[in-house]
Amino acid sequence: MMQSYLGIDIGGTKCATVMAQSDWNKNVCIIMERQQMLTEGKAWREVLDTLTSSCLRIEKRLNLHAVSVGVSCGGPLNSNTGVILSPPNLPLWNEVPIVSYLSHSLNRPVYLQNDANAGAIAEWRFGAGKGCRNMIFMTFGTGMGSGLILDGHLYEGTSQMAGEIGHIRLEDDGPEGYHKKGSFEGFCSGGGIAKLGAMMIKKAKASGQKSLLYDLDESTLTAKTIAEAAKAGDALAKAIYHVSARELGKGLSFLIDVLNPEKIVIGSIFAREEQLFHPMMEEVIEKETLSQTRCCCTIVPSALGENIGDFAAIAVAAKGDIYGDGTNP
Repeated sequence: MMQSYLGIDIGGTKCATVMAQSDWNKNVCIIMERQQMLTEGKAWREVLDTLTSSCLRIEKRLNLHAVSVGVSCGGPLNSNTGVILSPPNLPLWNEVPIVSYLSHSLNRPVYLQNDANAGAIAEWRFGAGKGCRNMIFMTFGTGMGSGLILDGHLYEGTSQMAGEIGHIRLEDDGPEGYHKKGSFEGFCSGGGIAKLGAMMIKKAKASGQKSLLYDLDESTLTAKTIAEAAKAGDALAKAIYHVSARELGKGLSFLIDVLNPEKIVIGSIFAREEQLFHPMMEEVIEKETLSQTRCCCTIVPSALGENIGDFAAIAVAAKGDIYGDGTNP
């Protein structure tokens, strides 16, 4: 039976509201409409009021009524209490009671989930992880996190903090992510690659190396512009992605050996720029992992691509229908 749901995808730089009609028993989800707006630098009340208005406008225009609302947001957060707990990529969002605030504004059930967990559910049900019993979904956007499907269940951990892999320190020093230098997020996220680029550009200039990247200032030096330079043949840009790919391989090796997944699905930047990561990443993984765990694990880009945030938010809205007991992945 098709039901209508509203989803809210909150990111470090932008957020979106979506409406979908879904039949989770048949793994069908049809996105009906989407609206996007900026998040960065705005207070949470302003953003939530704008999102509320957007949700109501979409419902009115489509003449549909959502039975519930799902919010997908970067952690840390507590999905049981419905509170966002100071995510590093949302510096003005401290102890935000988002579920109670939106439930009052929209007058219906609202559910909250970590964006990586929500993305894992979405990829598991409709995407690259469909049919898996043991799967890891990794965000690779503004930040780095993961959602864990273990033995056919979403695994959240004792305090709902399972999967915060961005916090793992991969090197003693390096670009900062998740308030820690040399962290997984520092090397493998949009902001991290930009910081890594700035560090390597400084050293390259001192050595006299030439690069297209010197024409970029702080506002235009991004993971995307570095990738564009790398694909244009710029040696320094290639070296930046080489370092990120090496650290990605190292982080993945930990996950492969500890959790023994059958599939790791990686989104955002990896999905867009897989060719820049793959050779070095695979080299490190082959060197570092146990053969018994590596042989049964495949690493693939997100099948939902740029739309994963939309599907993830709707997956949260349909919490009661899809989290289940894991017997129908």
